[in-house]
Amino acid sequence: MRLRKKHFAIPELEENKKVFLHPEENKGSWGEIFKNNNPIHLELGAGRGGFALRMAEKNPKINFLALDLEANVFVYAGRLIKEADLDNLFGVLARAENLCDYFAKGEVSKIYINFCNPWPKPRQHKRRLTHPRLLEVYKNILKEGSEIEVKTDDDGLYLASLEYFKDSGFEVLEATDDLEEREDSIQTDYEKKWRSQNIKIKYIKAKFIG
Repeated sequence: MRLRKKHFAIPELEENKKVFLHPEENKGSWGEIFKNNNPIHLELGAGRGGFALRMAEKNPKINFLALDLEANVFVYAGRLIKEADLDNLFGVLARAENLCDYFAKGEVSKIYINFCNPWPKPRQHKRRLTHPRLLEVYKNILKEGSEIEVKTDDDGLYLASLEYFKDSGFEVLEATDDLEEREDSIQTDYEKKWRSQNIKIKYIKAKFIG
């Protein structure tokens, strides 16, 4: 379903000092943006930003970047990030496929991919955020030994992603098609929605071994 274009979204994001629309200007110097050398964790497909915000609140010694390409949705993440005004959280409006333009080699310490579009049709598979085409991009920005965590409600994406990681040289550390709910875990709005409908959450943790 196509989202109705919100004409205020881009102008509002451009005025938001907590959101970057030209992240290539910060390549190799994100430590200067955060004013420290703490690890950088990146959420891809951050949507309305709730997950990244709660992670940043819970982990003040980690720098978080919430990235999404859809301004119509991300404008609300921008508001959330601006209102929270945390030193360790910024937003990025950009495409995941261009991450090498935004980050230097080894500049990112972890990637989160939560409930991304499963793109179920075979001709769409290359658009998946876990597809080998993009995993090769992530390799260029991740530190060796860094992890990628994936959550999805989609069986097809889960099973395919397991193969994608293995074929791309990642070590799968954890994988389950029925993730146990824990009190201390931070859930996205989608995870809460699917759990309320008794839909099983699939989870993968994979390690970049260089």
